[in-house]
Amino acid sequence: MLSSSFLISHFIFTSCFPSVTENGKMWQRNQTSLADFILEGLFDDSLAQRFLFILIMVVFLIAVSGNTLTILLICADPQLHTPMYFLLSQHSLMDLMHVSTTIPKMATNYLSGKKSITFVGCATQHFFYLSLGGAECLLLALMSYDRYAAICHPLHYTVLMNRKVGLMMAAISWLGASINSLIHTVILMHFHFCGPQNIRHFYCEFPALVKLVCEDITVYETTVFISSVLLILLPIFVVSIFYAFILHSVIQMRSAGSKRNAFATCSSHLTVVSLSFGACIFSYMRPRSKRTPLQDKVAPVFYSIITPTLNPLIYTLQNKDVAKALRRVLGRDITRRQQLWFP
Repeated sequence: MLSSSFLISHFIFTSCFPSVTENGKMWQRNQTSLADFILEGLFDDSLAQRFLFILIMVVFLIAVSGNTLTILLICADPQLHTPMYFLLSQHSLMDLMHVSTTIPKMATNYLSGKKSITFVGCATQHFFYLSLGGAECLLLALMSYDRYAAICHPLHYTVLMNRKVGLMMAAISWLGASINSLIHTVILMHFHFCGPQNIRHFYCEFPALVKLVCEDITVYETTVFISSVLLILLPIFVVSIFYAFILHSVIQMRSAGSKRNAFATCSSHLTVVSLSFGACIFSYMRPRSKRTPLQDKVAPVFYSIITPTLNPLIYTLQNKDVAKALRRVLGRDITRRQQLWFP
């Protein structure tokens, strides 16, 4: 998968930069830009930093295990084959790919002592982390429509949220975010990088890469801000609108049990929305003047590691259907093993 992604990215950038690959003079001017980048990373050789590295790797393994388990559980249990849980499996897939885009490279560099990343490798990493983050924002906004349909229109839920609608929501999230990420990645990597190409980060993130550009990027930063509004603030607005309708319906419910079920249905989604969008706003919507190197390193750690780890735990602990499905699958597995051991 990684080799195919590398080949795809290499084809994209060789086709997008013909002047770099065909024109000798342009190559001489941009040879510094096409050199390997240096990822300074998060850790040094101190004992405390080694302990922190081990802790992050443990969290990474929990994130991979939790999201993989969620995907397999939804696929294995027939009672979870609904549009709601299909979207949840897509969200877990995004989280799984997100942590796999950044953490393995960071760990490889730290353990090997090498901090370099190639130009194409950096562009590939930038494309995937940006597209996965954008897809997650879009998907969370669309998932709020599912909650709206389930609570406000329960009798028409199967019509409003059928398999076709779920597939369309997933396709919009993946495709829209991928196109946005491809455009930003091609434009950013087309700029001229100069000086020591040391990225003060543990992966090729936009704010860290922009600091290495030698050209005037005022217009580009404006387009990035507009894109952030479309992928962060607009989904937040959509979520707020749907939950306003949900709150209105819950207030009109006479049964206390119905109100508790409605809040239980929405609590996990609202928690994940708060974590994801809060981290995105802090990472990408702050003015450059208010950024510090420490904040630029710490905030992405929360967004790219902690949030994907917490999401499957939140959905599992707060969602009774997922918890019951886990017990059913484990029960079937135990029964099958007992039949094999004691025929």
